[in-house]
Amino acid sequence: MTAATIRRVQGLIDWITQVPPLLGIAVLTFVPTLELRASIPYGLLATNLPWYWVFVSAVLINWAVAPVVYFFLKYFVKFLVQWPWFARIWERYTERTQKRIKRSVQTWGAWGLVVFIGIPLPGSGVYTGALGAYLLGMSFRRFLWVAWGG
Repeated sequence: MTAATIRRVQGLIDWITQVPPLLGIAVLTFVPTLELRASIPYGLLATNLPWYWVFVSAVLINWAVAPVVYFFLKYFVKFLVQWPWFARIWERYTERTQKRIKRSVQTWGAWGLVVFIGIPLPGSGVYTGALGAYLLGMSFRRFLWVAWGG
């Protein structure tokens, strides 16, 4: 990690500790690479909120992100692929995501995507799950249930 990255992360930590606890949980949940992997530990360790309030609020916020990401994904991508550098990145990312998600969805059906969203590993979660559902042609309504399950 570079010094600039460390400064940015430290700045985020300083800012999060100064805002109301639920706002901090929401901000961490909205960050694609962090999601619940960061917001629940933050809520449990850095706030005075009861564990059940932290868990329920983080999960509900994360679930609220799912339809927004799924709905706006096609418009966002259509806008960004106009630039060749983004088109190359998008192509590699979608190929990798399709390969990872397609195996589990073919084997387990929608439950494969539920597990993929629910596993707290980098590269999984509601953002990648929305992308996978979009690429596999899953309906919006079905994806909402899958996101809730994950």
